[in-house]
Amino acid sequence: MEKILDRVNSTEDLKRLTMAEKKQLAEEIRELIINTVSQNGGHLASNLGVVELTMAVHSVFNAPKDKIIWDVGHQSYVHKILTGRKDQMPTLRQFGGMAGFPKAQESEYDVFDTGHSSTSISVALGMAMARDLNKSDEHVIAIIGDGALTGGMALEALNHAGASKTNLVVILNDNEMSISKNVGGISLFLSKARTKKFYKKSNEYIKKAIEKLPKGSNKIIKFVRRIKYSIKQLLIPNMLFEDIGFKYLGPIDGHNLAELENILRISRDLEGPILIHVVTKKGKGYKPAEDNPDKFHSASNFDIETGESKKKKEKDYSKAFGDKLIEIAEKNPKVVAVTAAMKDGTGLTEFAKRFPDRIFDVGIAEQHALRLCGRTC
Repeated sequence: MEKILDRVNSTEDLKRLTMAEKKQLAEEIRELIINTVSQNGGHLASNLGVVELTMAVHSVFNAPKDKIIWDVGHQSYVHKILTGRKDQMPTLRQFGGMAGFPKAQESEYDVFDTGHSSTSISVALGMAMARDLNKSDEHVIAIIGDGALTGGMALEALNHAGASKTNLVVILNDNEMSISKNVGGISLFLSKARTKKFYKKSNEYIKKAIEKLPKGSNKIIKFVRRIKYSIKQLLIPNMLFEDIGFKYLGPIDGHNLAELENILRISRDLEGPILIHVVTKKGKGYKPAEDNPDKFHSASNFDIETGESKKKKEKDYSKAFGDKLIEIAEKNPKVVAVTAAMKDGTGLTEFAKRFPDRIFDVGIAEQHALRLCGRTC
């Protein structure tokens, strides 16, 4: 039986699919990513979480004319599959094979060689300003995670973009994770926006009302939608984004393709900087990754049935560092640990259990971590 994915070799092929076919395609893309990473290793949980979001972006916008900038970039596998590189997936993480991050040399769809996190909004704003100077009309879209939003550079870019009045779409992919669980005030702020129950109920009532309207009621539908977004603006605690100059849309279910496409079309027609708050689940569609997204952030090859790594466990540098730090901390009560959203990756998990009051996770903010350490250590 032919798969939908066999027919999708470009974003134009994606646009021709029905919504039912797109939903099937989403599952086939997840299957391809799981099979590939189980053999080659790679970033699994983050890519499984953005399948529908990536499909929606490419369904609504017209890359490569429209510029799509991925923050960090380790969640770009779906983007690569949809932009003519699905046959290269078996070469992921192989010498001379497909890069695990956006790479301009690899494809015209990869408009920026993404390196460290928190850079996408700055890059996108620069491209949008260049577009305005050149009097061209392409859309510019930055996709950034809530973990990367804790980085100072992202906040600086938001501040500049809001004041610029430049047409720009920032998609906030909120999965409550960076590599480890998110921490800090930005995380608390976003959690409030996710859980505003009264808005969610009113949203459902309005959605049902729209569905009951007869065909041809476009003006009424547009009016009702305006009411819906007015209610949202009153109820959702989005003051941070609104007050610095962004139009805030959301929160949106990041796994509902129809809803995603609708909100992206709305954003495409609005003026000024737009921020779309999308809520996704890291590891979506593969239970071991959903249950342990940190373990499957960057995975070695693993058994698909059990989720267990095939790589023999060895004591690495991080583990040796963590063990030695515990040994030192037991003797010296003044020793503390500071990490930038990398507690597990830097071997500090056990330290955190042993000395919970002596470890400080600052989020993805290395500059802050260094200066904090200068006063704390």
